[in-house]
Formats: sequence, structure tokens, C-alpha cells
Amino acid sequence: MSLVSVGNVLVEKDIFQACFSCDLHECRGTCCVEGELGAPLSKLEASQLDHLPEELLKMLPEKSVKYLRRHGGVEVYQGIQYTRTIDNRECVFACIRDGITFCAMEIAFSEGVYRYDKPLSCRLFPIRVRKKFGLDYLVYEQHAMCRSARKSGGEQKVKLIDYVHQALVALYGSEWVTSLKAFVDSTPMK
Repeated sequence: MSLVSVGNVLVEKDIFQACFSCDLHECRGTCCVEGELGAPLSKLEASQLDHLPEELLKMLPEKSVKYLRRHGGVEVYQGIQYTRTIDNRECVFACIRDGITFCAMEIAFSEGVYRYDKPLSCRLFPIRVRKKFGLDYLVYEQHAMCRSARKSGGEQKVKLIDYVHQALVALYGSEWVTSLKAFVDSTPMK
């Protein structure tokens, strides 16, 4: 896998060429359901899940509310904090509207009833942040469940870095994102 360094961040070249745009009518929000672990959390994000407003809890299925009250919203695996999952499947914050799985935190945030948006790792998905040589290393995870998002992104000509633009700004700042885009625009990709 080819890597480039943008500032103090290593980036897989696949990220530069990829097109991506979620197609929820095709995937039905599968990323909130599939997998053994929930969303990776920063320490700050994990602490924000200690006190959830009732308005957010009302958006969740009864089993999720019971699970949250019994176990909390955070689990730890190999020293990393994640949103808790139910039976190693769906995120405890998953809710279904019109047959599509959404994040209750994101909905509550957009409706102004919760101060925090869904975890940054969810907003950045399908890019994941790993560590390599002590630096952040951005990896593009190409899951089968996102096949329709890759197709939709290609048809709409939406670059992956544009799709996750706001998450990248939240993570590294607008100057870094400007540098990333300048690098992509100035470099012929093969």
C-alpha cells in the first residue's frame, strides 16, 4: 500500500482516488449494525456518553434503553473505548426510521436535543485512523456493505475526501484539509 505524508499524517493513496457517497436507500444503514465492535471513541466522546438526555433515549428501541441503563454506552476492548453493541451486532445508539438504521446521537444533535454529534469515527467512515511510526495513519476500509456508496460516489463524482471533509476538518483543522486537497490536486495519481 502506497503512503504519503501530509503534514504529520500518513495517508493511503487509495483515499485520494476513491469516490464515495452513502446511499442509505440501498445499504439501509448497515454500518450501524454489522461488526463486533461499535464506533471507536476518543476519551472526550466516551465521557459524553455518561449522561444521556431522555429525549435521546426516547429515540431508541426499548432493548437499547434497557441495555444502556444496565451496561452504559461504552465498552473497552484492548484498551480502546467503543460505543457499546448489543450481542456484538448493532450499536446501542442505532434506531430505525422508515426501515433505515440511523444514529440516535446524530438525530438528537441535529434536532438540538443533544449537545454532541455522533462519534467522529462514524463521521469519518469509511476512513479509519490507525497509528504507524507514532503518527496518525489514514486507511480506507472498502467494505462490501458500502458497495452502493462507492457506485453512487462514482456516478455523482464525489471524492471520498470531499464526502468526509467536515470530519477531517474536525480532526485535523481546515489548514490541514486545505493542504491535503492541494496535494491531491497537484499530484498525478496512478
